[in-house]
Amino acid sequence: MNEEYSYPLDSDWTTEEILHVMSFYQAVEIGYEEGVLAGKFEEAYNDFKEIVPSKSEEKKMFKEYEKASGYVPYLLIKQLKTAEAADIIKP
Repeated sequence: MNEEYSYPLDSDWTTEEILHVMSFYQAVEIGYEEGVLAGKFEEAYNDFKEIVPSKSEEKKMFKEYEKASGYVPYLLIKQLKTAEAADIIKP
């Protein structure tokens, strides 16, 4: 995982919320680097959506994350629609 950039986070979030969002970003990285189980990725994304329910805020954060990391979360999320929990997803 790339440690050369910082994750887009909100300073108003609790420590637990920050950890959930960071877990989602890490799941994206794993998806790009190795592939990730769809079930695990969906769980991380659902936790992320509890903290960032707004689609516009999600898009803003994804854009910041993509700019910093080069990874596009949407490409993995799109695969969840047709994936089984045991499938490995990778862009």
